[in-house]
Amino acid sequence: MSAVAETYETARGPTVPTVPTVPAVPCADPRGDPFLRTRFALPARPATFLRRQRLVDHLDQARGTPLTLVNGAAGAGKTLLAADWAAGLRPPVAWLTVEAGDRRPGVFWAYVLQALHACGAPASDAVGAPADATEVDQRLLATLAAELNERDRPVVLVLDEYDRVTAPEVTDQLEFVLHHAGRGLRLVLVTRTEPLLPLHRYRAAGELTEIRAAELAFTPEEAVALLELHGLSLPVPAAGALVDRTRGWAAGLRLSALAALESADPERYLKEFEADRSTVADFLLAEVLKGQPEATQGLLLRVSVLERFCPGLANALTLRTDAEPILAGLHRDNAFVEHLGHSWYQLHPLFGEILRAHLRERLPGLEPELHRRAARWLRRSGFLPETLAHGAAAGDWDFAAGALVDDLAIGQFFTGLRSDDLTELFSPMGPEARSPAADLVRAARDLSRYDLDRGLTRLRHAEEHLADDAPAAARLSCALLEALAARLTGCPPRAEKAARKADELRQAVPAHLLDEHPELTALLLTHLGSARLWVGRFEDARAALTAAAGAPGGAATVLPREDSMEHLALLDYLNGWLGRAERKALAAVPEGERAGFPQPSGSGIGQLVLAAVAVERHELGRAQALLDGTARLPSGTRDPVMAAGRALASARLLLVRGKTRAAVEAADPAVAAAVASPWVAGHEALVASAAHLAEGQPDEAAEALRGVSGDQPACAVEAAAIQVAAGRAGAAIDLLDSIPTGNRAGPAVTVRAALVRARAAEGAGDTAAARRLVAHALLEARRERLRRPFLDAGAWIRPFLAAPALHELAAGWLTPGLPRHGERPRPEPLSPPLVAVELSGRERDVLERLARMMSTEEVAADLYVSVNTVKTHLKSVYRKLAVNRRGDAVRRARDLGLL
Repeated sequence: MSAVAETYETARGPTVPTVPTVPAVPCADPRGDPFLRTRFALPARPATFLRRQRLVDHLDQARGTPLTLVNGAAGAGKTLLAADWAAGLRPPVAWLTVEAGDRRPGVFWAYVLQALHACGAPASDAVGAPADATEVDQRLLATLAAELNERDRPVVLVLDEYDRVTAPEVTDQLEFVLHHAGRGLRLVLVTRTEPLLPLHRYRAAGELTEIRAAELAFTPEEAVALLELHGLSLPVPAAGALVDRTRGWAAGLRLSALAALESADPERYLKEFEADRSTVADFLLAEVLKGQPEATQGLLLRVSVLERFCPGLANALTLRTDAEPILAGLHRDNAFVEHLGHSWYQLHPLFGEILRAHLRERLPGLEPELHRRAARWLRRSGFLPETLAHGAAAGDWDFAAGALVDDLAIGQFFTGLRSDDLTELFSPMGPEARSPAADLVRAARDLSRYDLDRGLTRLRHAEEHLADDAPAAARLSCALLEALAARLTGCPPRAEKAARKADELRQAVPAHLLDEHPELTALLLTHLGSARLWVGRFEDARAALTAAAGAPGGAATVLPREDSMEHLALLDYLNGWLGRAERKALAAVPEGERAGFPQPSGSGIGQLVLAAVAVERHELGRAQALLDGTARLPSGTRDPVMAAGRALASARLLLVRGKTRAAVEAADPAVAAAVASPWVAGHEALVASAAHLAEGQPDEAAEALRGVSGDQPACAVEAAAIQVAAGRAGAAIDLLDSIPTGNRAGPAVTVRAALVRARAAEGAGDTAAARRLVAHALLEARRERLRRPFLDAGAWIRPFLAAPALHELAAGWLTPGLPRHGERPRPEPLSPPLVAVELSGRERDVLERLARMMSTEEVAADLYVSVNTVKTHLKSVYRKLAVNRRGDAVRRARDLGLL
């Protein structure tokens, strides 16, 4: 007994030999030709054959159903699967490999009878044999069915390559015999195409076992095992990539493995092989393409330039009208045309690669024209992303740019959904594209990358060539870019003008376009709000930003909503509402994460707000980590509000750490703006004044505050604190009294103001008033853990905090952070945020492995992802936990109960 047979004897009971013993042939077929014994033999399995138990187990169901269908494309492994299964069955098992001549009923049934004879289940003399190649006597079929029905043990009949049977009468006859044979026959059809049998009836009655292409496809684990049989070792993720490319196609995997064995670097070959220059190409061209009619070959070659196609699109490329039945037939025949639903199809990836190469060889120069036809059909049908892709592939840049602008989709350069794709798509666009739409696209591409100089030049050029009667969508797109340019140049009047223009143009744009692109309005409002914030129009800014933050649109408006929420957080911080600012900054993040955007995905202002809040709470390590996370954001060098926020947070942190000169240098946002920002100038003055005071120059400190007024409450209160520290209590109180009474300042402002008045009262000898004011400040500050004003207050406040009543108010949140006389302030341990930290599942996986002291490479290998993916998750974890080292991340995660 062979090794293979022994394996099956152990696993599944007695077997027949792989090649059954065929008795002497009693007669020839109806044509007079001798029977070909090889057609009754089970195909031999090669040494590299992989037995897939899941499929064998499924096929075992065939013994309980009259009909079994194994249906898949050429090279899907159907025949070897059926042969492997049949070899393990108890007799009688009849095998017949169908050939083209079997289309004639007489020949077909003669071979079926001989297959039964060969497996030891011959028909009686009463059945007889077909005498005519072209027909079969009905009596023969009825007698055969009756004899099979009387058998104690059913015969398993496997008809391999049944797709070669194309005569409807043969299928009808086979269905007749199967139906009347009852439990005496188990028919297994191995075929590339759908047989004409009434499968729906068998399926509804539970009498059909089916194995189709999806189940025949190799899994990554099976691919690894198959490659090992070929002497190749490949990790599961790499095998998964190969399976994706081949769709788990058995022949593709085997042929690729054989070719890889001849390569110096097999793993690299399997990752990068050129399908059109491989044995895979030879197989598909011979087995699939060349067997098709000329019209079908032409259609396949032309649709190979498409990612997906429907009959109408295929007709547009072939200039014919018969694509629908051809595509349906190709899919039905498993000709590597996959049905996506709703009349849409796609080519098998390898087949598509090979066909594109074959197209360039057979019809050189046609490919750009095919892309051009596709682009125009897709544009008429409303498929914008594919329109752009094919317009670009055709080199028709004016058409592609016009489609993007006319669809009002230029805002997608800034929404994160397709930003990178659009930038890459239009990057090859050269000077040959001269339309205003092309200029607008160039401007959007440059501005999305914060290339301000080039973007503004492109935008001016577009405006010069955009006529007053240009389509409203183009002019509205221009208004959006104008608003962004105004934001980036710190020019609110320009932003207001762009907003008014946009309001007018909306009336002329089809309503469905505005509904389809809610990001345009959200972006406009965000840019307008940012420009207003820059010049200190806080309430006007809040109105625009609040509208943007509440914009509809789901994923399309995530980034502008996140950006506007971060601006609102900055507004709250500047007004002294630290808790509100923190909550808004943290709330801006989760939706972007759920939409799949990389983090930080917004402008980065939210992180700066969190850093500034951390400074006020004296959480200096957290503040530094958050600042470090924004260091490489491109917006930091061009967006005035972002640059000012970073300058403010950095300067405050440096001041706290006693680095006064560095703080003064950091306070300058170093951006060129058309209009000066009053709050930025005020905070610069505060940092300079604080630096002078720290250096023992009270007069210079007071002089630096000359421009600060009560119109900016936050700046005025901090200026008053510096004035009183410099011994100018009267000037400090005057400055506080100049703040408008209707101002709704938050605790960070009111606490400082109370402490300034307390110090002035203490200096005037009114200890009771000072104590009341300090008590009020403690109550206000405790809710938000606001430590910085007390740490900055100086030695005068210590006796008050030491008093029992006030000490109780400070205990547990403030007093551990107070320095002794002559000591530097000591940073508090990292405190948990007011809003719970939310880590994604993958981020938790990475964090857990960090806690086990695994390296980045070990984490990547353990999770089957790339090292860069692990680094991306690490950055996100560090940002969320406000740390910048692994050990700190693990400790903080444990403190928060995340580990």
